[in-house]
Amino acid sequence: MMGYLSYTKLDSETQEGLISMSKKEVEIRFGKQLKSYAQHHCANYDKLLEEQTIRNLYNYYFVFKM
Repeated sequence: MMGYLSYTKLDSETQEGLISMSKKEVEIRFGKQLKSYAQHHCANYDKLLEEQTIRNLYNYYFVFKM
C-alpha cells in the first residue's frame, strides 16, 4: 500500500484517516483469524485489531510532498 502525504499536513485528522484505512485492510485480510485467536486465547479482539492495525502501517510506503 502506498500513501501520499503532504509534509505540512500531518495533523491528527490525517493520522486518524491512515489508521482507519489500515484497520479496514486488517479486518478484511485477517479478521476471521484474529477473531478465532481471540476466542481461543480469551483475548480482547478490539485490542488485537488495534495492535495489528498499527503494525500494518509499517508495511505502507509513504511519499511525502514538500
